[in-house]
Formats: sequence, C-alpha cells, structure tokens
Amino acid sequence: MASNEATTNAHEFTVSELSGALKRTVEDRFGYVRVRAELSGVKRAASGHIYFALKDDSAVMDGVMWRGSATKLSFVPEDGLEVVASGKLTTYPARSKYQMVVDRMEPAGAGALMALLEERKKKLAAEGLFNSDRKKPIPFLPKVIGVVTSPTGAVIRDILHRLNDRFPRHVMVWPVLVQGEGAADQVAKAIEGFNAIDGSGNLLRPDLLIVARGGGSIEDLWGFNEEAVVRAAAASDIPLISAVGHETDTTLIDYASDLRAPTPTGAAEMAVPVREELNYTVADLGRRLSGLKVSMIADRLERVKGLARGLPSPRDLLGLASQRFDELSDRLPRGLQNVTQKKDIQLSRLAGGLSAGRLVQMKNFKGTQLETTTKRLEPAYERKLADLSQRLNSAGRMLESLSYERVLDRGFALVEDASGKPVASSGELHAEQQVSVRFKDGTRGMKVLDGEPVETVEAPKPAPKPKAKPKAKPQNTNQGSLF
Repeated sequence: MASNEATTNAHEFTVSELSGALKRTVEDRFGYVRVRAELSGVKRAASGHIYFALKDDSAVMDGVMWRGSATKLSFVPEDGLEVVASGKLTTYPARSKYQMVVDRMEPAGAGALMALLEERKKKLAAEGLFNSDRKKPIPFLPKVIGVVTSPTGAVIRDILHRLNDRFPRHVMVWPVLVQGEGAADQVAKAIEGFNAIDGSGNLLRPDLLIVARGGGSIEDLWGFNEEAVVRAAAASDIPLISAVGHETDTTLIDYASDLRAPTPTGAAEMAVPVREELNYTVADLGRRLSGLKVSMIADRLERVKGLARGLPSPRDLLGLASQRFDELSDRLPRGLQNVTQKKDIQLSRLAGGLSAGRLVQMKNFKGTQLETTTKRLEPAYERKLADLSQRLNSAGRMLESLSYERVLDRGFALVEDASGKPVASSGELHAEQQVSVRFKDGTRGMKVLDGEPVETVEAPKPAPKPKAKPKAKPQNTNQGSLF
C-alpha cells in the first residue's frame, strides 16, 4: 500500500516540461565545450546554416553552425575533415536528440588540411588540369592587365608601383575577398568575368590576368585551394599568373595557372619587361645593324672590283667590233660590183642567142630588173652603213669616256720618263732625271730633285699625234642602166 502511494505522489511531467528540463540541464552542464572530431554529412542549407555530424571511432553527435558563425570560416567544411569545434551542447526536443551548436571551427592542425589538400591535388591532377600542355605563353608586352585581388590591400599598390617602374600598362582591377567565406566563389567568378569580356565595346579585354594575395597561414590561403578557383584558372582562355602568398606558400591555383610568381611584386615583374632595357637593346641592335651594313657594302664593293678585274677591257671588246665593221665596209662595194658583173655576163650570154628585137626586149627587161634590184639594195646598204656607223660612234664615245685624258680633266697629271713611258711609282725616279708631266691643257718638262721642290724646265715638244684616218666615202652605187 505504501508503494502505491509513493508512486501516486510523484510529480508528473509533460513531455515538453521534461524536454525543457533536460535542455536546461545539458546547457548548464556543457555551456562551453571543445570537441575534436571528424566531419560527416556536411550540408549547407539555403539559409546559410551548416548541418553536419561529429564522429569518432565509436560515437556520433549532430552539430549545427548558424549562418553568422559560418561566414567567418576560413575554409570550406568537407566530409572526412578532422576539426576542433567550439560551442555548447543543447537538445532538440522535437526529435529527442541532443546536438552541438558550434560557434567556431578550425582544422585539427595543419596535418589534416595538408592531407585534404594532397587528396584534392591528386584528384584534379588526374583530370589533367595541371598538365603542362595546357599552359599558355605569357604575352611579351600586354596592353591590358587584369588583376584579381582585394582593392584595399597592399598587394594592388605593390603591383601598380612595380608596373609603373618597369613599363606602365593599362590595369583593370576586379575586387574580391581573398579569404573567408565566399572568397573562393568571388575569385572564380572574377576569372570567368574577365574571360567573358569580348572587347567589342568600350570595355577592354585583358591580355593577361594576375590573381594575387599576400602571405598568410594555410587557413588564410585555403580559398585558393578550392575546386571552383582551380577549375576557373585552368579553363581561362587569357594567360594567368598566380601570385598567392609568399615564395614558400603553395596553393592549387599555382598548378593550374600558366605561370606562378613567388610574390605579387614578382608577378608584375613577370608581366612586363623593363622599358629602359628595351630602349638600350633597340639602340644596340641599331648600332650593330649600321656596322653590318657598312661592312656588307665594303665587302660587295671589293667583290665587284675583283670581278671587274677579270673582265676584258672595253678597248679589246670595241676593237673586234671595229675590225669586223671595217672588213664588212670594204667587202660590201666589191660584192655589189661582183654581183653586177656576174649578172651582166649572164645577160650577155643570154643576149647572144636571141634576135635583135628579142635582145632589145631582154636588155630592157634585164635593165629594168637590174635597176629595180639596185634600188632595193641601196636603202639596205645605207641602213647597214648607218647602223655600223652608229655602233662605231657609240664605241668611240665609250672608249673616249674610259680614256686617261678624262682623268686629266679632273685635275690629275701623267708623269712620263724621257722615253715616254708612264711612271707608276716614285721608286722609278732618281735625282736630276728629266720627266714630262702631262696636264689636261699641255705638257711641261720637269726635273726630279731629291727632297727639294720640283724645278720647272722647258717641256720637250710632244710627238705629233697621228692624223685620224679619213672616213671612206660611200661609193656611189647608183650605176644606172646598163643599156
């Protein structure tokens, strides 16, 4: 009977009252805890909250991270990542479950992040995103450079300053977050946005992209290890230089980019050459080109002179033509006379066998034929003589232009010894020797003095020039009628 009364006197809780009591007890007892566990079933809701499970080898506990805390994460939570979560325990009365409300979460040491990074690197490399044949050459001197970075940090100032020092270029800046929640998405969209510019309007399309950020911890740089950023860099049609962190920092975008710079300042140095060095190089090449041009012209001149020495003299070439012309001129009249005589003999033979009347007719016919033939030969003979005469005159003018007398007209003089032989060098002369010096207007006799001024003496009279052979008058070939 007593047992029934004790049971009857116990306080009766409603489910809500008991759930509330449990909630207060758990929250009071575990108001702040730190849990090291592995993430599982990570899901981001449309509201921005993150739901997940924390587990170890033998237990599982639900967890939630509200949107305000989730935006402060420096990395993206993923399944299998070991983390240290800080927050409080509470219950979820609707399902009679307890869960942990996480205020802060960080990877459980660099080892976990490095393991995740290595696993992701292998995955992307297997897809071929890091292959060297995908790399594009960096333009030598880009007109427009697009920079993806924070607009307020020291990175953009360092890049602009170094570009102005080396070779000023037009720079377009796409402002993004470089760490924290949403940084990876903004960087990926900035790369895609630059590639979407077609350059048809007033907005210029960059010739080169630079993705830059200053140094930091692995958590700070984690946004540049995200798949979205790596895939956007690998798919960029515009050559891309990654400049994330310091020289010792390595992110996955470095493997997907076309060129990695150790620092943002180094990226600016890789993007453009030094203008002063280019000016010096161009000037040096100009000087070398001028020197080579002078040397080439001198070499060609020597070759032409060497070839000219192997050619026959114009006198010899014209001599053969002149001789041939003289022979033809002498033979032509005699040939005409011989032809006329042969025709006359043939005519006489034919006339002996004809009657007087027929003979007269034949003589008249032959005379007319001979006269016609003579008239036809006369123009041809005259044209032949005129052509040969013109060729002879041209050869004479060329020979006259090559004569040493034209050299005398330009102020030079010809020294000859007593026998009239030209003196080619000073070693052929001796003291007290009489020489003749021919100028353009005459010849003066002189005497050679050893080391003294030349004494002018009476010039010997030059030998009379042979008279030019008078041109043969063309014979009168108009012989008239033979009858």
